[in-house]
Amino acid sequence: MDFWFSLIQILNGVQYGLLLFLVASGLTLIFGIMGIINLAHGSFYMLGAYLAYWLAAKTGSLTMAVALSLPIAALVGYVIESLLVRTLYRRDHLDQVLLTYGLILIFNESQRMLWGSDVHGVQVPALLDWSIRLNETLSYPVYRLAVSGVCAVLAVGMWVVIQRTRFGMWVRAGASNREMVAALGIDVKLLFGVVFAAGAALAGLSGAIAAPMNSVYPGMGESVLIICFVVVVIGGVGSIKGAFLGALLIGLADTFGKVFVPDFASFTVYAVMAAVLLWKPRGLFA
Repeated sequence: MDFWFSLIQILNGVQYGLLLFLVASGLTLIFGIMGIINLAHGSFYMLGAYLAYWLAAKTGSLTMAVALSLPIAALVGYVIESLLVRTLYRRDHLDQVLLTYGLILIFNESQRMLWGSDVHGVQVPALLDWSIRLNETLSYPVYRLAVSGVCAVLAVGMWVVIQRTRFGMWVRAGASNREMVAALGIDVKLLFGVVFAAGAALAGLSGAIAAPMNSVYPGMGESVLIICFVVVVIGGVGSIKGAFLGALLIGLADTFGKVFVPDFASFTVYAVMAAVLLWKPRGLFA
């Protein structure tokens, strides 16, 4: 395996890991702060992908489609949190699992009613529809580099918001002691609603920008959800830093697993999780 081929696999692994981070960061925030096991989180990824497909066809611009899908996903997330999830905060995890699994069924059936059961593709924007030549036979798509750049910028922005702003202080405090936060006069219900909406928006954005690289198809959120739970477990529940590192580990493990052991590619992801949990049972940054 030569240098350029190895570089391509590393770039692919990092790009996949950064996309996983966008989805997993919302999942770990919702579970770590609100205590909600949201099985429907992957459905927001699917929603973002289908919105990108539909809006790109309507507007003729993927950039416009992504920009419009982001507030739509956030609004849907906020409405679901306000009407349904808010009733689960003081109930056990079984109730949370049953309700959010029901949301998966509702999302999937709604998707089939609106867009059918066909597999769709989304065109890469013309500005980014070219490749960087690495040698005589290998090249790398610019769109993948752009996706990695967008995800990296969002990861840095998320760290700044969580660690360096007043809102981030409220979020961290709410994760530690929501009763004390409420006693200080902060509207915890609104705070949790914004966190849930932000998690939905991040998942929707991930699905929207991934749509040109992957097919848009029914039930695509479930496969992403499983991998994102692996990322959250590896990183430690509630840790954005852990989700970032866990997502990169899984992205690289999945990519190189498909290269070296294609028959056991899916096993490599869970082997990484098992190894991390043997070393740190609560995850890297619990």
